[in-house]
Amino acid sequence: MIYRNRMAICVCLASILLVNIVFADEDAEGCVDHPLLTRMPEFYIQDCEMRDFDQMDFLNKQGEETTVEGKRYYISHYINSDAQPPSEIQILRNFTNAIQKIGGAKIYEERSDVYLRVEKGDMTTWIHVHTWNDGAGYDLNIVEVKRMAQDIVADAKSMAQDIKTMGKVAIYGIYFDFNKADVKPESEPTLKEIANLLEQNPKLNLYIVGHTDNVGSFNANMDLSQRRAEAVFQVLTTKYGVDKKRLKSHGVGPLSPAAPNKTEEGRAKNRRVELVEQ
Repeated sequence: MIYRNRMAICVCLASILLVNIVFADEDAEGCVDHPLLTRMPEFYIQDCEMRDFDQMDFLNKQGEETTVEGKRYYISHYINSDAQPPSEIQILRNFTNAIQKIGGAKIYEERSDVYLRVEKGDMTTWIHVHTWNDGAGYDLNIVEVKRMAQDIVADAKSMAQDIKTMGKVAIYGIYFDFNKADVKPESEPTLKEIANLLEQNPKLNLYIVGHTDNVGSFNANMDLSQRRAEAVFQVLTTKYGVDKKRLKSHGVGPLSPAAPNKTEEGRAKNRRVELVEQ
């Protein structure tokens, strides 16, 4: 009788453990993948959290903390109970490659962590991938930063007024992909207004000045700002017919910030083109 009771208890415990294992391999209630990223094979979501507005510290190219504010996601993954976990470096490489394929970039990497950034449309997305337990688990911390309200296109009249009162105007409606100098199509409304400005003020000659934030090396930012200024020059003179003699392009990199580079909002203000009266 005692033996049968023990057997019954063992069967009961085994059933409980089996139920727990099956349940553990299912995504936690209400948790889904972030739309930008798919998960590693054989992993499930064990925990998640989303906040409409929050802040988080990421690492920049120098390995220094930089605060990012926006919509924040936390998604924690763990390997299925019957699967073999990948290595930690395999997880980091998979996410790095996925982000680079859609035009993003790796910002910084450590042994168990990689920091990524991608710019798409009006959104800059920061991603921190952290691996743990020898690759059996990994966490995603994601912050989506929308472009500032200041990105609203200024018209030719307001540009002219700023130039008259301050000798320059900051332009936030010319867009580039991260670390690239190709002018994006959504920049067209702003470029049209710059062309209108020059047409309405035939005696006005301008410097096109490229500015960057301080993410990355000084030399790389100086080069990037110069190439972006030249790209704007080329579009205005070829597509919009502006006389080349009226424009000169220069890049000053991070040398003249409009705001501190300590937050993403400040860095966004510093990534700009300015029109300066000659």
